[in-house]
Parts: sequence; C-alpha cells; structure tokens
Amino acid sequence: MGKNYILALDQGTTSSRAIIYDHAGKIRAMAQKEFRQIFPKPGFVEHDPMEIYSSQISVAAEVLAQMEIHDNAIAAIGITNQRETTIVWNRKTGKPVYNAIVWQDRRTSAYCDQLKKEGLQSLIAGKTGLEIDAYFSATKIRWILDNVPGARKTAEKGELAFGTVDSWLIWNLSNGKAHLTDISNASRTMLFNIHSMKWDEDLIRLFDIPASMLPGVKANSTYFADTSGLIFSSKIPISGVAGDQQAALFGQMCVHKGMMKNTYGTGCFIMLNTGNKAVRSKNRMLTTIAWQLCGETTYALEGSVFVGGAVVQWLRDGLQFIKTAQSSEKLALSVEDTGGIIFVPAFTGLGAPHWKQDARGMIYGITRGTTRAHITRAALEAIAYQSYDVIKAMQQDAGFTVENLRVDGGAAANNFLMQMQADVLHTNVQRPVVLESTSLGAAYFAGLAVGFWQDVKEIESQWKVEKEFVPTQSPEAIEKSIEAWHEAVRRVLQ
Repeated sequence: MGKNYILALDQGTTSSRAIIYDHAGKIRAMAQKEFRQIFPKPGFVEHDPMEIYSSQISVAAEVLAQMEIHDNAIAAIGITNQRETTIVWNRKTGKPVYNAIVWQDRRTSAYCDQLKKEGLQSLIAGKTGLEIDAYFSATKIRWILDNVPGARKTAEKGELAFGTVDSWLIWNLSNGKAHLTDISNASRTMLFNIHSMKWDEDLIRLFDIPASMLPGVKANSTYFADTSGLIFSSKIPISGVAGDQQAALFGQMCVHKGMMKNTYGTGCFIMLNTGNKAVRSKNRMLTTIAWQLCGETTYALEGSVFVGGAVVQWLRDGLQFIKTAQSSEKLALSVEDTGGIIFVPAFTGLGAPHWKQDARGMIYGITRGTTRAHITRAALEAIAYQSYDVIKAMQQDAGFTVENLRVDGGAAANNFLMQMQADVLHTNVQRPVVLESTSLGAAYFAGLAVGFWQDVKEIESQWKVEKEFVPTQSPEAIEKSIEAWHEAVRRVLQ
C-alpha cells in the first residue's frame, strides 16, 4: 500500500481531534475526544497534560481504525494546537511538574499590570509584536517556576523543559527524542524575537527563565521528528506544525499579502497576511509570524473578538431563546430588522480595538414590542459589527483594503450572519467547501515537507468556494447601522 494519506492532529482547548486527509485535500476520517477543564480558583484554567496526550493518541488510533488502514499508509503527521497554553515537564521522567496553564488563564494579570507600570510595553511589543498580557506563555512559565516547590532549582540544573502543546506532543510522540516547536507557536510566547527569529536574551532575563528550558525552533513545513515505535508500529515523520490560527490562515490558502480570514468560533479570530513585513499596529492589534516556508517568513496582523459564537450559546443555554445554535438563523429571519435593538455582548470586556477589560454587555433599545427574535437578530448582527471594527482597524494599520474575506468556524455556517458580514464590510465573504481550515493547514504544511504535495500552487487549486456572499445593502443604509452600533459601544465604554 502506498503512503496515500496525511494525518492531522488538531489539539484544541476543549477536545483533541484527528483527521485523515487524502491527496485531494478531502477528509477521509475524523474523530474527536473531549477532556477535562480544570478551574482550581476564579480566573485559573488548567488541563492535565497527560489527558491532552492520551486523548490525542486515542483519536489518532480511532481514525486509522475507521478507515481500516495500517499506519504505514500515512505519509506524514501535521500538528496544530491551542496556542500559548504552557506545559513544563521533567526531562528525565517525562512527567509534567504542574498542570498545563491554559491560554484563557488570568492568574498572572497583576504581574502583567506591574510590567506595564514599569513601562516595558514598548520594549516587549517592539521585539515580539505582542501586548503585555496574561494570555501569553512567558508569565505562565515564570509562575510555575516561582510557585511549584523545587521547580526553579530543577530548571536551573537544566532538568526541566517548557513547551506549548505542540512541543509536548512532539516530545511524547518521539519518546523524548525531540524538544522542538515551530516559529508560529514560538512567536506567541512573549520570549521570541520576531525580527531576529531567535529566543530573545533580554526577555529571557526579564522573565527570569533559564534558557535551557526552551525548545529548538523550526520552520512550519520541515522534518521535526519520527514517531517512536511505542506509539505507531511504523515510524511516521512529523513534518508540519503551526498554532491553530496560523494553520487556519494557511488552510484557507490566504497565502498572498492582503488576504484575510475570520474564524467564527466561541470568539472570532481574524488574521491578515501582511507579506514579508511585520506591520506594527497603531490600534493594538497583534503582529505575529504567520509561517516560515522555503526560507521565507510571512507575517500577519491578528485581532480577536472575545464573544462571537458564545453569544449564540448564551441565547441557547442562558436565556433558552433557542433549542440549537442553528435555529438562531431562522428566528433572526422571522423579523424584518432588530426593531431598534442593539446588543453589545461585552460579557468578558471589549477586545480590539477598544481594549476595555471591565466593560460589560448591554442590550439597548428595548420596548414593549421587543421579542426574542429581535434580540437574537441583534446578537448575530453584533458578531458582524465586532468583526467589522477589528477588520477596519487592521486595514488602517496595513495601509490597504481587503477584497475578500474567507471564513470558517462553526458560526460561518449561519447564512444570515455571513450575509450581514458582507453587507457591513461591503466586501465579498467566501465560505469554502472544507470548513476544517485549521487541521487542513497543518496537513498541508506536513505534506509539502515530504513531497506529498509539490508546492503551494498545487494546493491553492484545491481551495473551493461553497458559497459566496455579495453585499446587497446600500453603503448609506449600512453607514447608519454602524453609527448606531458605535453609539451603543460608546455607552458601554462610559
């Protein structure tokens, strides 16, 4: 049997998934397994690293069983992962010294505030492209070293290893032979210089982290390690690795400067390819490495909407307006407009470009005539308006307008929302046939490295539009709606 498939491991925040792709970029098998979310204290979010690994291995075995193929039919493995989540383990035993501290965790917020007071924002942003925030890995590593008994001493002896989830999986899959990460995950640690492409000595000193803990850094599409015979019976090269949003940008084939994607998940993650230039944002967007391919580095601007699909979940579970997330579209279309309702879903503060952590949500304009359909429609419109604010700010930073927006994620299946997004942006919105952009991106990186696909041109031809949404509303009407939205946001920011 030939090596006809690529195995993508998609290690997410709430579940681990495995997907097998064929040469045409089509999904042949998929399996998913959820794992525990651990909340030891308010603001603390953790995972058990052993559960992350075991859930990932079990779904990998499951997809091979579904297809009734031997693992020697797999040409390569691609890994994509929840970014910034931090794991520290003992090099000798291979066991974690503490739970994984998840990207959502806020325990180091006070330390981040202290760094800002010390005026370090400009230094850190200049080197890493990032805001000082508890979101990123550096302060999480320091917390483990300072709070786990004996951790700092062991680290100073060179016996502890740090990794984001990709590194943890590579270490375990190679049976401890490889301690590596890729350039996109490294760029999210707040320790990596995105201009020199190296771990930054000033930042390592600032956060007081022994350099011996840090993994080697590689390009996204290259040989990392072979799987050990303990996991798969044949040795399979791990040859593609990328953080989830960068993998989605590549899976959407946004490979040219000026191309943009929005992933509509719990939040919305928007990335704009800025080519070989690291664009410094004036609107507090993140400047990040998208990928490194064939010796060339591609940069991106990234902005996040904190509450995207989560507002639909809240309508379903909190208010019980709808039975399923899918039914929100039908309910929204049952009314002609929102009846004057504007919904600002700032449940966890407002992100880019407003950056107000203590802002709270507001439903404005309620009358006796307001129904659950009006509120549902306003909630979906809010996702489009929030994305509009981020995209406009990004275009301003980059100095060019985007012609099309490529979309993926669960809420991208909502036709009403996608049409609204096209109207608000006055831009065509393209939804691809394969919505699994994240795992597809990891598969593409892995396949390119082993010659499964010849070049980017070959895989670009695989990207197909399932539905294109073209603006239908007049710019004048939309302008009025946007003004009303911004007026409501101003009230929330007061």
